[in-house]
Amino acid sequence: MKIRQIGALTAASVLALGLAACGDSAKDGGTGGGGGGGSKFKVGIKFDQPGMGLKKGNDYTGLDVDVATYVANELGHKAGDIQWVQAPSAQRETLISTGQVDMVVATYSINDKRKATVSFAGPYFIAGQDLLIRADDSSITGPDSLTGKKLCSVTGSTSAENVKKEVPGVQLQEFGTYSECVAALVSKGVDALTTDNTILAGYASQDQYKGKLKVVGKTFSEERYGIGIKKGDTATCDKINTALAKMISSGEWQKAIDKNLGPAGFQVDKSKNPPKQDACS
Repeated sequence: MKIRQIGALTAASVLALGLAACGDSAKDGGTGGGGGGGSKFKVGIKFDQPGMGLKKGNDYTGLDVDVATYVANELGHKAGDIQWVQAPSAQRETLISTGQVDMVVATYSINDKRKATVSFAGPYFIAGQDLLIRADDSSITGPDSLTGKKLCSVTGSTSAENVKKEVPGVQLQEFGTYSECVAALVSKGVDALTTDNTILAGYASQDQYKGKLKVVGKTFSEERYGIGIKKGDTATCDKINTALAKMISSGEWQKAIDKNLGPAGFQVDKSKNPPKQDACS
């Protein structure tokens, strides 16, 4: 009798341990916040762009974050279901095409070269390329004064491509992130940083850079921010465009603009914003 009781107790213990292990596995499989145990909706954003996509501890802020959260909700994914994934410029197409993310909302300019690999919904905002320089520098007034200067941009960005075409005499240095470029600018390792004016304004407004950096204020491109998704997924593209149109018409888009770009004193080009979304193809 005793042997049978011990055997039964052992079996029960093994079963309990097995159930506990299953519970732990399910828990471990969902990183990035709770959403009722559902599968995660993975969104690629920038982690180092104040005002657009910034990670501080476990908090994610910026226009891209707010747009992505709104769109995800319209697609049926609560904020807690979102797993934020860092999406450096040079890796965005790979993250989408390999299924590591469901969509990318990361100051992602729509262009034909990228359309060969991924599809875009949007645009949801139209920015322009500009220059960030040290506040005491009066020698750089626009792209035409960059010849011989050391200019920083990010590998894989449209900004770097634009400058190569526009100013062949510039000494272009490409880093992995814009925050690296800002550090080099402050330490006088480079003379200027170029990317979209939205991103530059965010850096210039940070407490540690106030009074040290300034945006030149002479845009020389049009950057149409889109939401990158898997190539050919027109059904999802249509749903995202519907969500973006609703965000704009409801006033939530303007609230997100004021909240994220307002503190930097950024002037939105109202002749281009809010934009009309492109037809999906």
